[in-house]
Amino acid sequence: MKLATWNVNSLNVRLPQVLDWLAAHPVDVLALQELKLTDDKFPFPDFAAAGYQAQSFGQKTYNGVALLSRAPMQAVVRNIPGFEDEMARVISATISGVRVIGAYFPNGQEPGSDKFAYKMRWLDALREWVRGELQQHPRLVLMGDYNITFDDLDVWDPVGLKDSIHCTVEERTQLQALIALGLHDSVRLFPQPERNYSWWDYRNMAFRRKQGLRIDHILISEALKPLATACAVDPTPRKNERPSDHAPVVLELQGL
Repeated sequence: MKLATWNVNSLNVRLPQVLDWLAAHPVDVLALQELKLTDDKFPFPDFAAAGYQAQSFGQKTYNGVALLSRAPMQAVVRNIPGFEDEMARVISATISGVRVIGAYFPNGQEPGSDKFAYKMRWLDALREWVRGELQQHPRLVLMGDYNITFDDLDVWDPVGLKDSIHCTVEERTQLQALIALGLHDSVRLFPQPERNYSWWDYRNMAFRRKQGLRIDHILISEALKPLATACAVDPTPRKNERPSDHAPVVLELQGL
């Protein structure tokens, strides 16, 4: 079973690139973030023609998430139950016995801002919900754009970006609290190249200069850890004309 996550930063713009990538990398499940379109505008027929069922949770202009799957999706849930939120950030489903959660974590803007406080509340709610999900679904994947780095290895300039958004102690503490539930960072289970990032700013030729952050993650439960055989960022789509500023991350699980 292959699962991937990709913040496409506008599905309207990036749809041909997503379809091309799926043709070259026919994963079983793909979680998409930042659709930036409403459900009535979601390209269900295009994905069906490519062999994928789709569940979307969109909104106009901002946010929006979706799950694409070759196998049927069951028990689909949108957003975090019990957490009042106008933003379309989370979609989850059970696929081939695995509980898959695709999420677009809040950006947070800057420490001390209202948006940062919202990010902290959202992360608290996510953690408590995932805690319960793990009890019901030992085989669980939480993947998406986390908008948080784990540590300085995930940052091209850890000194210059120290305590800035995505790199604050508060955000990283929240990320470690998710790990403490019994989750594992799939990428770190395997050897990776130096400067292994998943996001590069459009400005200042950041991609060419390898000035990026690793903020897109696939966390897996303890029950899935022995089944993981590979996990890596695929930076190739970042070279496309009019690319997303994020690259896909792909996980391989054996025996599913």
